[in-house]
Amino acid sequence: MSAVKSGQNGAHKAAIRQENEEQILAAAELVFADYGFKGATTARIAEIAKVPKANVHYYFSTKEALYRRIMEDICDHWLEAAMTFENSSDPAEILRGYIEAKMDLSRARPHGSRVWAHEIIRGAKFSSDYISTTVKNWLDSRVVVINRWITEGKMDKVEPYSLMYMIFATTQHYADFARQIEIFNNDHPLSDTQFAEAKENVVRIILKGVGLS
Repeated sequence: MSAVKSGQNGAHKAAIRQENEEQILAAAELVFADYGFKGATTARIAEIAKVPKANVHYYFSTKEALYRRIMEDICDHWLEAAMTFENSSDPAEILRGYIEAKMDLSRARPHGSRVWAHEIIRGAKFSSDYISTTVKNWLDSRVVVINRWITEGKMDKVEPYSLMYMIFATTQHYADFARQIEIFNNDHPLSDTQFAEAKENVVRIILKGVGLS
């Protein structure tokens, strides 16, 4: 077999593997969001993914490995949303970009957010190590930036962790409590226009609360 053909076969197999993994991960996110870790089964995940159960175990050796992968993936996306902290020196622009990105993730991946919420409510049994290292280091680094803004007089003096917790809670509310929002909205999901308005209101309220416009 030529080197070119071998390389093409390798790329094809890698593409198939990626497609299968993504299909399983998407199904698992739905199942874990609905049933939590304890109630979810790999059989149900395989059914939703429309793959043999053996395929689930081929790509993810255990249910815990699959669960951890989803937990870390959704949180990694949340951390990436905070890249605005590196891309600007303007606190209002940075916080606006972060809040908007977190809101958009809640709309795009509500089930992932609910998986995370289930995990934390149940004591972070599988994620405490990840949170106490990766997430805590990330959060502490943002607090340093916020404290610098306060020292430089760029924003009002607030407790930085409380500000970040408020952003977490508010943005993720639109995923974790989406059904409640639907009920309040005459049993309809928020339209794109309504969501855009909600996002702008969240940004304005938080920025105004810390003395930014």
